[in-house]
Amino acid sequence: MGRCALEVADVFRTYGEAWRQAQRGHLSLGQFQVMSAIEQCRSAALGGHALSCQACGHDEIAYNSCRNRHCPKCRGSSAKRWLQARQADLLPVPYYHVVFTLPALISAIAYTNKAVIYDLLFDIAAETLRTIAADPKHLGARIGATLVLHTWGSALTHHPHVHGIVPGGGLSSDGSRWVACNPGFFLSVRVLSRLFRRRFLEELEQVHHAGRLQFFGELAHLAEPAAFQVWLAPLKACEWVVYAKRPFAGPEAVLDYLSRYTHRVAISNRRLITLDERGVTFRWKDYRAKGRTRHKTMTLDTSEFMRRFMLHVLPAGFHRIRHYGLMANCGRRDNLAPVRELLAQPAWSIPTEPESAEPSAGSSRTTYFCPDCGAPMVIVETWIRRPSIRAPPQT
Repeated sequence: MGRCALEVADVFRTYGEAWRQAQRGHLSLGQFQVMSAIEQCRSAALGGHALSCQACGHDEIAYNSCRNRHCPKCRGSSAKRWLQARQADLLPVPYYHVVFTLPALISAIAYTNKAVIYDLLFDIAAETLRTIAADPKHLGARIGATLVLHTWGSALTHHPHVHGIVPGGGLSSDGSRWVACNPGFFLSVRVLSRLFRRRFLEELEQVHHAGRLQFFGELAHLAEPAAFQVWLAPLKACEWVVYAKRPFAGPEAVLDYLSRYTHRVAISNRRLITLDERGVTFRWKDYRAKGRTRHKTMTLDTSEFMRRFMLHVLPAGFHRIRHYGLMANCGRRDNLAPVRELLAQPAWSIPTEPESAEPSAGSSRTTYFCPDCGAPMVIVETWIRRPSIRAPPQT
């Protein structure tokens, strides 16, 4: 794949150091690490290898990737590996796409309480789906779901929400039959929304009471229980956005969707247009507009662009793709086995790829192909990444 004309890395390399100095004390270690990884990705700083085509003599240098999950250039290979494992989980039933979104007021406190608020978003969304689906008035079945966290809007604003991919049915309470949902309709979004709102606010009050929330600046007064209750009041009355899209066209469409959504980052390099004295210009989609007027361009000062990008750096070790119910990691194989029997679907084996060996100079391993003639290329030289300086030199 060719290099995009403009990349997020170009913005960071050009303006990142000055911005980091200006923001020192306001950026986390994780945000520093993300910026550093993106700046060095596929550059000599991370090492690489030289390739040579034995047929036409074409030579090429390939630099290593940073593999940071926030890097726009590294998400593709990670998504491919993840999808290969997910193919074995697909069932021969319609799949539905549901979205749970947090109101703007909660988004405001989520930025300084990412792990707590995002965990609640995952768990309450999953609990809501499973509770309503288990109710005989709605579906009366045990379901499974895969939830994916997105924290951004198209304009890089902070907009936490989870996308759910859910099979259109579930196991009956006694496990004896597959209960399919009505064609084209999974669960009532109105019912989902009301339960999601009530349960989220209940749990939010609990974590506040436990002292697990932090408040700064204009929101510092919310640390007081009375002020927090006043702040919660309008959230109990407003509508929370939960919506469901039409079912996917088939298992292949589910995988196509997952390949585009699971490993997304806040903005892809393809959306960037220019970097000049005005700032960064990029494409975005205004979902409040209709038709072609949805697609617009926006120019942000470089400092504001980097600030918005950094809003979406997740806490270290935070899982942004989670599986629940029948799809839960701890019992997925055992849960899906009876489902496949009921649906008369043979068990699928998880596709595997041969382990890749570490490249070495003179290696005859032919995993690369010449862009000129298509013949296999071999690695003729490798070099390691530059060691990072962890302390001042001894004098």
